Amino acid sequence: MKQPQAILVLPHLRIQNANAIGSPVTHGFPSITAFTGVMWALQRKLAQAGVPLQLHAVGVVCHHHQEQVTQGYVRSFNLTRNPVDKNGSTAAIVEEGRIHLQITLVLAVSEKRTLGTPAALLQSNQAQLDDWAAQAGYILAGMRVAGGSVLPSRPVPGKRVWPWIAIVPEDPVAAEKEFRQWRRQWLPGFALVGRDDLLADCLRELRATQPDATLLDAWLHAARFNYEPVVSESGNAAPEGPVKWADPRRPKGSGWVVPISVGYAALTQTHAPGTVRNARDATVPMRFVESVYALGEWISPHRLTHLIQLLWHAEADEALGLYRCRNGYQPAKEEDAVADGSPTTDTLDESDDDEAYAYT
Repeated sequence: MKQPQAILVLPHLRIQNANAIGSPVTHGFPSITAFTGVMWALQRKLAQAGVPLQLHAVGVVCHHHQEQVTQGYVRSFNLTRNPVDKNGSTAAIVEEGRIHLQITLVLAVSEKRTLGTPAALLQSNQAQLDDWAAQAGYILAGMRVAGGSVLPSRPVPGKRVWPWIAIVPEDPVAAEKEFRQWRRQWLPGFALVGRDDLLADCLRELRATQPDATLLDAWLHAARFNYEPVVSESGNAAPEGPVKWADPRRPKGSGWVVPISVGYAALTQTHAPGTVRNARDATVPMRFVESVYALGEWISPHRLTHLIQLLWHAEADEALGLYRCRNGYQPAKEEDAVADGSPTTDTLDESDDDEAYAYT
C-alpha cells in the first residue's frame, strides 16, 4: 500500500455493546473486517452528503475496553433476558458477546475529483477540511460501529476528541515527522497490527518436532499458552525441589500476540444475484465463505514509525476466493534498531511506557 494523501481521524469514540465475538473461535475484540465495513459504509454516506472523500484503509487504536463477561478462571458472556413469547413461555436465549470500547479510527483518504475542478484536499484549505471532518463525525454518530452504538465523546485533557483531517506530506522524512506528532494523540492506547511473520516462525519451529504440522496447528499453538518445565543451563530439569514452568514462545518482552480473524475464504463458487434464497442483498452475487485466521499484536502507537504500519486495507482474489485484510506492519530488525539508537524489544520495560504516556 502506498502513502495515503491524507488521514481522517475519528478520536476517542465511545462504542457501547459492540460485538465481542470476532469469529467462530475468537472473542475479546471485534474483527478487523468490522472496521473495514464501517469504513465502506461511511464512504457511501459521505458520497450521499456530497463529501468528495475516498476511504482506502483503516487503523484501530483501543484506549479502553470492557467485555461483558463474568469474572473468574472460566468466563461466560453476560446475556440479556428476552421477554416471554406469545404463549407466555420463556423465550430462547441467543448467546451474544458484547463489549464497551473507547477507540480511535484512523482512515486513509484521498479526494474524488471531477474533471475540471481544482483540488480541495490541501493544507491551505483547512476550513474545508474541518467541515468535511465535522460532517464525517456527525454521520458516524448515527451509525453502528462493529454492531455497537456510538455515544457522545467526553473531553480528554490534552487530546482532540473531535474529528480532524490532516494532509500527509509527500516527502517521506516529513511524513515520518508528522506521524510522530499524530501518534502522541493516540496515547495511552494500543494499536492492532498484523503479525503473519510470527505465524510463519511458529510453523517452522513446530515442524522441527512435528514434520506433518500445518498452519492451523501453528495458529492453535500460538493462540494458547503452552507451559513447559524450565530446564537448567545444562539441559536437564531440576532433580528435586519446585519446578518452574513457563511458556517458551512467550518470553518477557515478546509483546501481546493474539489470534485474530482477518477475512474470509470462499467455500463455493459465486452464485448469480437472486439465485440464493434469503440472501441479504438479491442484487449482488452471493458466495458462501468461512473465516480466515492470522496472528495480530497489540502494540503501543509510540512504537510505530510509519503511518502504513497502522493501516489495514482489504484485498480480494477472485481466483483463489480469498477476501482478507492486510496490514503494513513490519517489525524492525534488532540490528537496525540498535544502529538507529532506538530501544529494542528486549530493552523496553514499563518505565518506557510510562514516559511515553506522559505526552500531551
